[in-house]
Amino acid sequence: MWRVSFPCTCRLLPRIIVRMELNFRSDNESPAAQAIMNALLESNIGAAWAYGDDFWSQRLDDAFSALFETDTLVIPVSTGTAANSIALATVTPPWGTVYCHRNAHIYIDESGAPEFFGNGLRLAPIDGADGKFSADDMNRLINASEGHGVHSYIPSAVSLTQSSESGTVYQPAEIESICDAASRHDMTTHMDGARFGNAVISLGCQPADTSWRAGIQLMSFGASKNGCLAAEALLIFGRPELREKAERLRKRSGHLLSKMRFVSAQLLAYIEGGLWLDLARHANHQASRFAEAIGNHPEATLEFSTQANEVFVKWTTEGFQRLESAGISFLYWPGRNDLARFVFSHATTAAETDRLCQVLAS
Repeated sequence: MWRVSFPCTCRLLPRIIVRMELNFRSDNESPAAQAIMNALLESNIGAAWAYGDDFWSQRLDDAFSALFETDTLVIPVSTGTAANSIALATVTPPWGTVYCHRNAHIYIDESGAPEFFGNGLRLAPIDGADGKFSADDMNRLINASEGHGVHSYIPSAVSLTQSSESGTVYQPAEIESICDAASRHDMTTHMDGARFGNAVISLGCQPADTSWRAGIQLMSFGASKNGCLAAEALLIFGRPELREKAERLRKRSGHLLSKMRFVSAQLLAYIEGGLWLDLARHANHQASRFAEAIGNHPEATLEFSTQANEVFVKWTTEGFQRLESAGISFLYWPGRNDLARFVFSHATTAAETDRLCQVLAS
């Protein structure tokens, strides 16, 4: 009789380190929502065709078309940087300019990815208060760059961030004004919607109202910050001729996943039944509670109006250190020791917000 023994694997198991902090650094650091994990498990049964020919991926166009109330082409990818970069490279030649806010993620936080994907396209930053810019702001910069013929870049696209990097939200009329100005310059319009769900909840409108109805043609539809796991999508409104180029850029950049069903299944679960809005609504509510506590504080103040799930707090170094000493984690804004960002997610509990407010008041 053979006796088989197995070595003890206890020492081989990775240590699980539990950090006893309250994390308000970023919604990127939140866990995936349970409904999304359930969708992943359900899509993991059996085999499925690869590279987006699976059952889930083939449903995306119809599902998003219903959500946005217009024909919508969906190109799933795994990161927001890929969605932004593929979108802009699809419509911008190497000698073209993409206009964006000075604090836009594509300009500050994507390590030149749009320029890399676009073979040297140029990003032109626009100054604007509260994380937003206006049509007039954009027109002034375009006019200042004109008149040099082949010596200069040509205006090719404009990119808006909704909600903005300052936690503020563009009103549909503001978007429409910028898109109208872009149209007069024959520019394509793009929206970085990394926190699009939070913006829709804040505005109380339909997704279409703050996207294609206002003139947006391409959208990077964010999901990872709001409960998904490495799941994003490039949406194309009313420009079906752009699909092949966008898909080829996706392939060449390594974002045509062989097991695309695991991204697509998440996106379907995310939008069907309004899960994405429920998750965003919870995050926005927790942020508004903290913003109210800041408004009642004798020293700390709000740097920007809280309109979505990010709260920017101006305070003293000593004040922020008291929060850190109590196990509260947040992000000091780069270059500032008197400004910090607190981000609330779908997973932020009411008890965690209570504790944050209690420590703030102590």
